[in-house]
Amino acid sequence: MHRFIGIIRALWLRDRLFMLLAAASILHVTAFFLPWLGVLPSVFTAASALLAFVDVWLLNVLDHGISARRITPERLSNGDENPVQIELISHYAFPVSLELVDELPEQFQRRDFLMHARLPARGEASLSYSLRPVKRGVYAFGKLNVFVRSPLGLVERRYRFDQGRNVPVYPAFLQMRRYQLMAINDRLSAVGIKRVRRLGHSMEFEQVRDYVQGDDIRTINWKATARRGQMMVNGYTDERSQQVYCLIDKGRTMRMPFDGMSLLDHAINASVVLSNVALVKQDKAGILTFSEDIGQFLPAASRASQMGAILEVLHHQKTRFLESDYERLYAFVRRRISQRSLVMLFTNFESLSGLRRQLPYLRRIAVDHLLVVVFFENPMLKEKVETPARTVEEVYHRTIAARFDQEKRQIVRELARHGIGSILTPPAELTVQTVNSYLELKARQAI
Repeated sequence: MHRFIGIIRALWLRDRLFMLLAAASILHVTAFFLPWLGVLPSVFTAASALLAFVDVWLLNVLDHGISARRITPERLSNGDENPVQIELISHYAFPVSLELVDELPEQFQRRDFLMHARLPARGEASLSYSLRPVKRGVYAFGKLNVFVRSPLGLVERRYRFDQGRNVPVYPAFLQMRRYQLMAINDRLSAVGIKRVRRLGHSMEFEQVRDYVQGDDIRTINWKATARRGQMMVNGYTDERSQQVYCLIDKGRTMRMPFDGMSLLDHAINASVVLSNVALVKQDKAGILTFSEDIGQFLPAASRASQMGAILEVLHHQKTRFLESDYERLYAFVRRRISQRSLVMLFTNFESLSGLRRQLPYLRRIAVDHLLVVVFFENPMLKEKVETPARTVEEVYHRTIAARFDQEKRQIVRELARHGIGSILTPPAELTVQTVNSYLELKARQAI
């Protein structure tokens, strides 16, 4: 009895079956007006019922006709495309068609997820799709639903696989690995990282290597070039063991969303990549988060486990609704960061008056450290400024947008007037801009 109830609950009727039933009904009605049809409607109805019974029997002849398994990464990378794989195995002795509905975590808000597949008799298939989370946290995957139909296609049988699993979402470690490989292979220019010409060669000679586009022609080793028959240059080691700190503002201004992600998440992802590039370059990387109070502090280090510690610290950070306390930030930096360091401050000043309230503390930090303030340009405002106005309302909107855009430029000039570096960038270009700035300052031996 329980098996019969289970079979009924797992059955889903297809449009093809309803079409057969509709055709049978039409034939029965028509038979009232056309007696010569005779028993044809009854025969057609009986044949349809027999086909439906055979279809149900074919799908339920095996208790476990389909096996399915979802393969997800141990953790997802925030802001990146993460691959998810579904492995399917058919135990039926005939080819089947499948519809797969995966119960995705609620954070994605996707209710139309559907994938199709065809499996030969006792065949296998692998389906894949990607997910791009835009918030850190824990994502709960639900059940895996597979709807199977035979070649008759009158009914479907639903299989439900308990593939529930909680997967944490960490800052952009996939992006971090991509930049790491490029930094190791000296290919950062492929993602927009600029090569910086060094002013001199006070650094220690390291090796003779192949010429790469962007190398300083003054470093060409002509003897090695003549021997090898191709351009060779002298390589020099950078000064190492410099400290690089990412200071991340968690105040209310960092809650603003861009491309589905908050400014805090953009800053965290850029900090992860920058810290990793610094470690690859044999520098020390550290993290400090703050809002109205000091958050997490991870002293700069270059040990093997430092990158893992940075990811763990940044994984749990959340924005706050309060105003950030820069006076407390300055006091903490002065007390805990004694060695001169490169300090990348990720924040968002929306107005010149907002900067001037915090400027005294920024100037004091800049006395002891090389400070670079990283804040955000609104690409929608820039687009509005560049779009020609055709109506009075559009003129008004363009004027307001131009005012806000100009104020951002004034903030850059105000910081430069006090000897503080700055990066004004759209969120999408944040990572490239910060890594460029770090490499430029390192090449100039400014730290």
